[in-house]
Order: sequence, then structure tokens, then C-alpha cells
Amino acid sequence: MASSVGVDDYALTRVPDHARYSWWSVAVQRFGQISALTQFLLGAALGFGMSFWDAFLALTLGAVILEVVAIFVGIMGAREGLSTSMLARWTGFGRAGSALIGLAIAISLIGWFGIQSAVSARGLVALIGGLPEWAWALVFGLLVTAIVLRGFRSMAWVAYVSVPAFLLLVGWSIGAELTQHDIGALMSSAPPGPQLSLLEGTTLVAGGFITGSVITPDMTRFNRTVGDVVKQTLVGITLGEYVIGLAGVLLAHAARSADITTIVTSSVGWVGILVIVAGTLKINDWNLYSSGLGLVNFVGTVFGKKLNRGVATAVFGVIGSVLAAVGILDQFTDFLTVLGVAFPPIGGIMVAEYFVVRRWRGELDASRARGEIPASSPDWVPATLVIWLISALFGGFVEIGLPSINSLVLAFALYVLAGKLGLVRGVGTASSTSDVVSAKTG
Repeated sequence: MASSVGVDDYALTRVPDHARYSWWSVAVQRFGQISALTQFLLGAALGFGMSFWDAFLALTLGAVILEVVAIFVGIMGAREGLSTSMLARWTGFGRAGSALIGLAIAISLIGWFGIQSAVSARGLVALIGGLPEWAWALVFGLLVTAIVLRGFRSMAWVAYVSVPAFLLLVGWSIGAELTQHDIGALMSSAPPGPQLSLLEGTTLVAGGFITGSVITPDMTRFNRTVGDVVKQTLVGITLGEYVIGLAGVLLAHAARSADITTIVTSSVGWVGILVIVAGTLKINDWNLYSSGLGLVNFVGTVFGKKLNRGVATAVFGVIGSVLAAVGILDQFTDFLTVLGVAFPPIGGIMVAEYFVVRRWRGELDASRARGEIPASSPDWVPATLVIWLISALFGGFVEIGLPSINSLVLAFALYVLAGKLGLVRGVGTASSTSDVVSAKTG
């Protein structure tokens, strides 16, 4: 019965070559992730506290950081065809460590799924009315759940419609506001709010999507080549940061406010609400998709049960929608922020293991040639857990430089050092046999 719920989308196996997509199909979804309402909010925050050209530099530096991380972990996903939490088993974390990663991804992203659903619900109340906000939160959340149940193919088609619609609506709303101002004057004007330093601005940009960069393998496992990963990352992140981010900067200067929602909706009324809904839809499907993959790996590891990805999606979609409807998700913001600090070191460790230390790289290479996953993985890698904890604490409490990047770089350096000293060793061996499911279930 479970197998009939949605599409499993190769949640615990490699994505086979015949199920891969063109780089453009994946690139549209990557761009959709980083061209959402949150990117407008980021741009407005920068514009409220920085000059246009300082904000441009902050966006550039942040984009470069995000692209480097996304490209390296994305290449791993494309080569191996594995999701982030599955790939972690052989990139430094072991089976149990990957379960922790899966759980962190699941909880963090379902929280953001609920928050985004609540944001759209407010927009739908203003646009259509008829239902109370809690009911629209349920409707929007369950609509996204239905899309994600059908897997990557369904999400791709939604992206083909929602991303162009979002860009057209954004162009309309921006044009309606900015045509009332001298663009040259806005670009040379002083920031209207308390000043942000370049370091603070770059931190906002890099921190705003670092989790999305780290879990890039969930998306790039559907890419055909390494070159596709590079192209889609450069196009998606660069356009997302510059087109949407800089539009937010200019709007903040024009309206002398960082409240971008008010700016957009007051400019073009109901069209502004559609901007919010369309922009939220495209990022929220990936929030739910990746949280489902994380839950599948966690349940398979801890309970030894094969949980269908469709079932995981349905369960989390309903939970996230209900939480959005009852309005308690605001209480989770601090918790989600703490989880966000834990993500950057994961990327640093995975990249260090896969490209430098290569303790389990041979097993991945050999099994990839057979189209399978490695027959076994370590249960735990104690050195990794210590490095993960130290790096996360460093990123959370040391207020020098870019916190998310500090923790990522420190994790990378410590793991490479531990590898050179022979400290990267697995404890116990876990068979992967119980996780192998037929590729036909995808």
C-alpha cells in the first residue's frame, strides 16, 4: 500500500542514468529556490542598511561563497546519484551519523515549510479572502504536498510555470514602484536605516542560503554531468542573488523601508500578493522534498524500516500544514536558527572526505560502476562527530568573520588534519543490504 503513495524517487538508491534530467530542468528549480520572497527580504535588509554598490559587493561575495559550496557538494551528488543524507554515510559520517543529518534536515526544513505556508496564507487572505488564515495555510500546504508526492518530475513542471510567472509579476511590481523614482539617484543614495558593514552584509547573504547549498545533492543527483552542476549553480545562484536581491535593495531605497511585503503589495495590490504566493510555492516544494528524504534515511537507519518517500512526504506535509494553521511555528524560529548553525560543518566534512581524505571513496567508486550503493558503511566515525560539534560551536559563538563560513572551513581543515593523522576511522560495520530497493520503485 505504501508503495502506491506518491513516487519514491530513488530515496535510498542511486538515481540511474535514464532518470536524469537536462541541466536546464534542474537549473530552473535551483533558480526557483533562490528567487523566492526570502531573497527579496534579504535584498531589502541590505538596501535598508547599505548603499547600492556596497550591497552589490555583499551580494557578490555571498554568491561566490554559496556557489563554491554548492558546486563541490553538487558534484558529489551528480557523480554518486545519492541524496545528501545517504551520501553522508560514505563521506565522513557513517550510517548513524547520516541518520542524525537526515533528522536535522527533516526537522529544519519542515519547520521552514510551515513558516512559508503561513506567509502564503496571509497573502491568500488578502488576495482572495473567503477562508480564514488557518484554512488557507492548510490549503496551500496540502497543495504543495500533492505536488511533491509526484516527485522531481512534477516539481520540474511546477517550476516551468511558477518561476516565469514569479519573474513577470516581480517585474510588474518593481516597475510600478521604481518608475516613480530616479534610478541613478537611488543607486547613489545613502542607506535609509542603520548602517550595515560589508562583513555583516556578506554574512546575511551567505547565511541566508548556506543550508540550501549544503543539501544540494538532493537536487543534483538528477543531473547528468559535472558540467551541468556547474552551469546550473552559476546561473541559478548568480541570477537569484543579483536579479531579486538587487531589486530588493532598490525597493528599500525607494520606499525608505525594509518591509518588502508592504512595498510590493502597496505598489500593485493583488499582483503583489501573487508575487508572494508564486515565490513561496517554488521554494516550499524543495523544503518538503528534502525533509522527506531526510526522514526516509533516518527511519531506515534507526528503525530498519523502508519508509516510502511518498509516505514521508505526506506525513510531513500534513504536519507542516497543521502547524502553520495553528500558528505555533513562530515559536520554532530560534530552534531552526540553531539547526542552521549545524549545517555548514556538514558540507565542509563531506567535501574534505570525498575530495581529499578519501577514506571511503574507493567503495563509492567501485559500487557506482555496478549501479549500486556500497555493500556496507561504518556505524560511527567518532572523529567526525567531534569535529562537527567543535565547528558548529565555533560558528555559533565566535563573532569574527562570517560565522557560517568559519564553521564550514574549520570543519574542512580539522577533518583533513584528522585524516592525515589517521584519526578518521569507522566504528562498527553496517550492512546496506536492507536499504537496497529496486530502481523500479523510483
